[in-house]
Amino acid sequence: MSDIKIVAQNKKAYHDYFVDEEIEAGIELVGTEVKSVRQGRVNLKDSYISCKTGEAFLIGMHISPYEQGSIYNHEPLRSRRLLLHRKEINKLIGQTSQEGYTLIPLKLYFKGQYIKVQIGLCRGKKNYDKRASIAERDAKRNMDRAMKEKNNF
Repeated sequence: MSDIKIVAQNKKAYHDYFVDEEIEAGIELVGTEVKSVRQGRVNLKDSYISCKTGEAFLIGMHISPYEQGSIYNHEPLRSRRLLLHRKEINKLIGQTSQEGYTLIPLKLYFKGQYIKVQIGLCRGKKNYDKRASIAERDAKRNMDRAMKEKNNF
């Protein structure tokens, strides 16, 4: 069993989308990017995944430049290739061609020595769905609070 250490999470994705399926993928990075990821200098907000020409690319993920990188530093917002099998890419292309589906990165984490990305096949939420989620979360919080108070007495 390998040790998993989460580096970055996309909490906004869970607020804006229904996550129907989750897939794990590797990511192709250069040396200074790996060092910045180890320092936790990553932002997944406003990033998405595009599948074209039989490859999947992570677009919009911000990895801050490494301070000791000198001339070998990377561009912070460059497109990064995801490492998936051909069958997985074809499956994702078929699913995203359906109306309203998109691919969003949910987490970036270390699995052993490798950096992995958890991809979500997502459907967009409407405003009333977001309000329902918030109300559901508040109701659960109130129930937990009431149970905790009851157990204290």
